[in-house]
This record gives sequence, structure tokens and C-alpha cells, in this order.
Amino acid sequence: MEALALRRTLMAVLSLLLAAVRISGHEKPARLNCKTTCVCASNIISCTNANLSTAPEDLPPQTAVLDLSFNSITRLRHKWAPQNLGRLRNLILSNNRMDFLSTEAFVHVRNLTYLDLSFNSLRMLDELIFEPLECLKVLLLFKNNISQIDRSAFEGLNSLQKLYMSHNQISRFPLEVLKEQSRLGTFRLLDVSSNRLKTLQLQELKALRAWIKNGVYFHNNPLTCSCELYEFVAQWHLKKLSSAVDFKSKHTCVIPGVHREMMLILDLDKAYLNCSEVKVLKQEAHLEQSIKLDCDTRQRNVMKRWELPENTSLSLANKTAKVLSNGNLQIGPLRSEHSGLYTCYATGDSLNETLHITVVVLNSTVRGGLENLKTAYTTLVACLISVVMVVIYLYFTPCPCRPGQGEEKDDPGESPRSSNVSLAKAQDEAGQWRAEGGGFPYGYAAQPGHKGQLEENGMLNPIGEEDEEWHENKGKKRRRSDAESVSSVCSDTPMVV
Repeated sequence: MEALALRRTLMAVLSLLLAAVRISGHEKPARLNCKTTCVCASNIISCTNANLSTAPEDLPPQTAVLDLSFNSITRLRHKWAPQNLGRLRNLILSNNRMDFLSTEAFVHVRNLTYLDLSFNSLRMLDELIFEPLECLKVLLLFKNNISQIDRSAFEGLNSLQKLYMSHNQISRFPLEVLKEQSRLGTFRLLDVSSNRLKTLQLQELKALRAWIKNGVYFHNNPLTCSCELYEFVAQWHLKKLSSAVDFKSKHTCVIPGVHREMMLILDLDKAYLNCSEVKVLKQEAHLEQSIKLDCDTRQRNVMKRWELPENTSLSLANKTAKVLSNGNLQIGPLRSEHSGLYTCYATGDSLNETLHITVVVLNSTVRGGLENLKTAYTTLVACLISVVMVVIYLYFTPCPCRPGQGEEKDDPGESPRSSNVSLAKAQDEAGQWRAEGGGFPYGYAAQPGHKGQLEENGMLNPIGEEDEEWHENKGKKRRRSDAESVSSVCSDTPMVV
């Protein structure tokens, strides 16, 4: 009994100790103190460097700006703002040791337009974490340890204009931020510089409008050197995009190899890869094509004016060139004289731009190459067919001799390998031809009295193994084998070449 009582006493003591640990470890909500720890001015509350571990719980509902920077707020829970702060516009939580964001942390502050989470210890951004912030325009996430970003993390930020994510450990370019259609009209800046990016989606980035590319910063990343990367950056530099011009010396890449040396991207045309130098914006096309020249400016809503080669005005070239409603120039059907330098002048409220595009009209049509190929292919096929037909004619086609006119065949049951003309008739015809002028008729097949058997096609011993026989006709002598040498064939079928 005493042992049982002692055991119960020990369990009760342990329970009390655990409860005390929980109470001591629980984050006690901070009270807003506008006299000692915070500065309260109208709708602005600043509690910087106040050694707070949580946000004050009794914030006034009219608060528009809340600054909680330089504290020790490590976790932003979903109940940090228990009441709806519908007027809160700016929330500053920089320079804390924050490593956790609840997925419901911003449910009660939906009207935020500015959120600063920089200089913290965030490691990942979960899915839909910023979805309630439909009015947010500026989001600062630089100087964290972010290495994982869910592709839906920025969904719902329909009003986002600027996103700063430099100096993290990001290894994937967040292209989904730039492809969101709902904010393309207002988005102006994406900073992913000084991260761990090794590759970029070059084709997708090339397709962006210049006023979006002007604010995409990706310098100070370990990108792999390539001529495609050089051409990409060189094109941005030619267009004088801020992201390429302002940080020209910071656009570097890593040369593949053991030493992994760093090199300026714009120097790849001079050393290592020996890439082709990009000097001007160039567009090639074929004769009879129609092309559109894009006056892709760094600003939106600007006035655009085009200048054609040799200062030709659009009024003189209105049949082949016209300016579209979006300011682009359409040319076509192309002729050789359309080659040259086209200049677009863009005039805006704060900046004027000049864009030069060189058009090269190739001296051929798109269909010309295909038609030439088809002609060559057809000629080759015709030659092959002709060769095959000649071979078939020489080696496989039967060659029956033509029967004499007005004379019927002797015996329908006669062997198919025998001549269709009787040997006697053939001899008489041969005599008539010799009487008229010498020579042998086309239908002549053989002379009577041969020892050998008839060969196929009605020929007799074509290699002349018989003893020679001579015939006299009007004082002329001819060897019988000469008749066979006159023509080696007696077919009705004409030769096809």
C-alpha cells in the first residue's frame, strides 16, 4: 500500500512539473504599450526593436501601418491578429528570426498592399500561402533561406507589381509569376538575383514584352555558360533594358569543367565559346512573305512612329507597309528593296526610346526551295524507272516476230517457242527484198537448212557456230550469218529509253 501511494505521489508531481513547463514555454501575448515599447501616431504603430516574441494582440482597428521589425517573432500564427484589421495596408516584419508562416496568417489582413518579410529565416513557401492578399502590390522576401517554392504559392496575388526574392537559395526560376495573366498589365519587377539558378527558361523569357523584361533581374547566379545565354543577354543589352544595363558587370556565368571559372556573359563572343557577336536586332524573311516588326518598348502606352529605309515615308509605301493599331509595322509582300534599317521612335511621358531593326530579305521564296527539291526528286525517280524498264525489256520481255501480212499461222498447236513465220515464206520474202535493193526484211528470222534448233525470239544459233554458207544474188555474195547480224531483235515492242 505504501508503495502504491508513493507511486501516485510521484505521478502527481510529474504532472505538475509538465504543466509548469508548458505554461513557461507558452508565448504570452504582448500588450500594446504606446508609452514604453511602441510609438503610436494616428493610424501608424511602430514597435521596432522592442524585444517582442509575438505581435501585440490589442491593435486598434484603424491601424494602417504596423512596423514590427527588429524583434524576435519566430512564428507568425494564424491568430496573431485575432480581429479583422481591414484598414491595415503596410505590414513590416523584417529582421526577425521568423522561420514559420501559417497558411492562415493573412486571413484577417486581406487588404495589405505592402508586406516586408525580408531578413528572416524562412526556408520554404507553401501552396496558396499568399492567396488572401488580393490587393498586395509589393512583397519583400530577400535575405531569407528560401530554397523551395510551391508553384501555387503566388496564386491569388492579382495586384502584385514587385516581388523581391534576391539573396536566397532558389534553384528554380519562378516563371509562373510572370505568366499570370491577371497581373501582366501591372507587374513591373521580379528580382531573383544572387540565388542558385543554373538555367533559365530562355525561350519563355524572350517571348515576354520589353516593359516586363525591363524589370526582371537575374544577375549573380551560377548560370552555365552557353552561346544561347550570351545571345539572350546581348539582346537585352541592345534594347537597353535596365536589368541588363544597370548590372552589366554582374551578369556572369560558370564555365563547365573542373575549375568552374566565372566569366562575364557578354565576353563569351571573345573567348571560350567564341559565340557570334550580336550587334543589331535582325529579322530575316523570304520574298513574297509578310512580316511584322515589333516596336517592343520599355514603357507602355507610348506614341510610336516608324522610319523606313532611305527615309521613305509610310505614305509612299502604304501599299506594302502599314502601322497596326498596337504600333507594330506590317510589311508585305516582301521584295528585295524592303531590305534595310527600320527605326521605331517611341515617345512617352518620362522616357523616349529609339529601336533599330535590320530586315534582310532573302533572295528566294519559301516555296522555291521545296519546289527545287521536288523537281530533283522527280527527275531521279524518272531516271530510275527508265533504267528498270530497259532492264526488263532486255532480259525479261518475250519478243515474238511479226507474222506476214495476209497470211495465217500454220498450226495453232505449234510450239510457242517456234517462229510465227514459216521458214519457207521467210526465204521467199528475203529473196524479194534482195531483188529490190539488197538487205533483209524486218520479219526475217532464219534460213532453211540449219542444223541447230530454233532459239527463243526466233533466232538461230546467234553465236554462229554453224559452218558458213554463201548465197549468190545478182553477182553479190553474202554470208548467211550476216543476215542475223543485221538485227539482233525482231520484236514488235518498241524500245523505251
